[in-house]
Amino acid sequence: MATARRIVEQHQADMVEASRTAPAAVPGEGDSVERAIELISGSLMLAAGQHRARYLAVFELRLESLRQPALAAVIDELTAAMATFTVGHHTELGLRMPPAAIPPMLVMYGGALFALVTGPAEAVTPAAVRPLATAIVKGGLAAARA
Repeated sequence: MATARRIVEQHQADMVEASRTAPAAVPGEGDSVERAIELISGSLMLAAGQHRARYLAVFELRLESLRQPALAAVIDELTAAMATFTVGHHTELGLRMPPAAIPPMLVMYGGALFALVTGPAEAVTPAAVRPLATAIVKGGLAAARA
């Protein structure tokens, strides 16, 4: 349970750091979408590259939570906290992402990350990651409109 909490803390710190080095947001929904795609692309590259072992541990913990209800409760709590953190983070960055887009984006991000960290490390390239980030952002926005 402590490992799961620590990984969430590390991921949130990575998100904050990535936003410091990313270009500033400019007004307009299209610009927010493009910036969100860039931020998520960078996050996926970092998570599936430099922090690959960390996120493999996340997936192992998720599987273990199927056998341990106490761990499942903590992971569910952390997932909800991550959604809240992400909404606030996007707001701070000036991204125009509706809060309803965040939960589906987190699910799609998790699926994309799973595919990346369980596949060959050399397949984690900007060319492979950008379409995933685009689908995550546009899919989240579509789900929020539904």
